Amino acid sequence: MVVSVPQGAKLVLATHNQGKLAEFREILAQAIANFDPASVISAADLQVPEPVEDGISFAANATIKANALAQATGLPAVADDSGLCVDVLGGAPGIFSARWCGHHGDDAANLQLLLDQLSDVKDPHRGANFTCAAVLVVPENGDQRGRVVVEEHRMYGRLLHQSIGEGGFGYDPIFVPSQEDEPGGQGRTSAQMSAAEKNAISHRGQALRALAPQLAQLF
Repeated sequence: MVVSVPQGAKLVLATHNQGKLAEFREILAQAIANFDPASVISAADLQVPEPVEDGISFAANATIKANALAQATGLPAVADDSGLCVDVLGGAPGIFSARWCGHHGDDAANLQLLLDQLSDVKDPHRGANFTCAAVLVVPENGDQRGRVVVEEHRMYGRLLHQSIGEGGFGYDPIFVPSQEDEPGGQGRTSAQMSAAEKNAISHRGQALRALAPQLAQLF
């Protein structure tokens, strides 16, 4: 499948989430002088269907998405894949985070199942991290050399026994980032932080910012 792209588009992001697109544009604006937000579009803008993510790692799934989008558009493409890795579960839910309850996208059911599984685990053993792999795929096109760049980053923290906070999504209401932790366990969850605060320390923010120097070369 090959799609037509708007004139002036230089990069496409593999997401159907407008919030992610806005965040990505903000990150690039900080790294690139005279950045034009319209030069970055999303898979949703082009109505490109999502490929089957059958990789066995975050990086593999992100690469699948970025490759499919680059092939469909002829543009450099960025994709990310992320999830929660719990220490006592050997890194699970991991790549299955979004469908831990057995079907995709039910945040409440995923979170409740994880809480039930960890109900007997004491506080000192409730360590976890959010992991994100962000991948840039540059197709070979004219004077543009093809390449794949992978950045994987983590946000470490611990899990609570109950949800706190109304923001964020997924497992955010039970995750307290290490940067927020305080003596006595009074640190805020990711769901209690503003979007800007969370993005400054998050696994996803770190991974996308790490790609920024590579992306700047495309502009």
